[in-house]
Amino acid sequence: MSAVLTPAALKRPLLVDAAFLANPYPAYQALREAGPIHWSEEFFGGAWLLTRHADVELVLRDPRFSAQRTGAWVKDHEDAPGALSGFQQLFARALLFLDAPDHPRIRKVLNAGFRPDVMQGLTPHIEQVVTELLDRVQNLESFDFIEAVARPLPVRVITLLMGIEHPQQEDFMAWSEDLASFIGEPQPSREQARRAQTSLLAMSRYFESLLALKRKTPGDDLVSRLVQAEARGEIQGGAELLAQCAMLLFAGHETTRHLLGSGLHSLLSHPSQWQRLREEPALLPGAVRELLRFDSPVQYTGRRVSTDLVLHGQQLRRGDLVLPLIGAANRDPERYTQPDEFDITRSHGNSLAFGSGPHTCMGAALTLMEAKIVFGQLLQRWPGLSLLNATPIWGNKPAYRGLMTLPLRHKANG
Repeated sequence: MSAVLTPAALKRPLLVDAAFLANPYPAYQALREAGPIHWSEEFFGGAWLLTRHADVELVLRDPRFSAQRTGAWVKDHEDAPGALSGFQQLFARALLFLDAPDHPRIRKVLNAGFRPDVMQGLTPHIEQVVTELLDRVQNLESFDFIEAVARPLPVRVITLLMGIEHPQQEDFMAWSEDLASFIGEPQPSREQARRAQTSLLAMSRYFESLLALKRKTPGDDLVSRLVQAEARGEIQGGAELLAQCAMLLFAGHETTRHLLGSGLHSLLSHPSQWQRLREEPALLPGAVRELLRFDSPVQYTGRRVSTDLVLHGQQLRRGDLVLPLIGAANRDPERYTQPDEFDITRSHGNSLAFGSGPHTCMGAALTLMEAKIVFGQLLQRWPGLSLLNATPIWGNKPAYRGLMTLPLRHKANG
């Protein structure tokens, strides 16, 4: 049995501090060793934290833990009654926050846009975009990989998938980052909530225009498929349809850029692993899976308890918030041998980086494809690629682990 998270358990006043943001894994280890479940006031006014692989997977799969969790989360940040009603109307309808029967109904529609044949058709376009982005920094002595590749690539790919012909890339990235600032904070501020609402409503207005265009002239893209599903009655128009469009754009950008940035940092921080990939490119798919396990872009998610239950001796009440710490589960020694070692030849199956159960990330194949193309081209083009700075600068959102910058030096001929 474990109880309230105390400073004694971790020998620090707060779980989330500068040291945690730089490297959360020692704190996760301390939590695991202190007990299987902890109550912390640091997250969203109070939440149960779970660190062990078996428990995290249970919560992600068990219907007693509901994905519907936005109501109190949004309302707590209103500075006046109804101030965030527009935000909540859209936010709560996103697939990420839905349970059955709405979740499987909408997911079935969206899955059509991520079929293997669709992914295969996108491959040459992604390769072309990556080549273009790397060409831009070919003649530079050094460059910031985040700004040059990791930030712009995912938004270009998701807009291609969605059929957005003239993307407002800077707007899309800014809107996504405002949403990430709200979702990724353990205690988001009212200002972050207001900015998230402004950006989500801006996304909604953009997609209202795009949807109107697709209704007139549909194409072979994801937004057109959503419009056609709406006509068949498989998805509702208005907030439900707009919410899926907005959150696809957000999800397609935020996590992939972090995998690219932190993944490349992990590879270059382990020169023997980079060298192994140079010698054996066939190891790349397994290497990407190991990157996801070793430093997951999504460090935790949330669920609400839908019925009173007891877990590891603790009474969980209906409505309690539970945070499955994915980053901790992916380093659980009960699941992985020597979990703190980065090994691209590790044979362990998939980690929990993309979740588990009904809410497993539907864009996982797309994210994996982007990462394999980027790292594959880097290995071929600049096998002598190296880090310019030894000390990385990590973002300040504990839910989304990613680098702010990644300065690199390359040698064109290796």
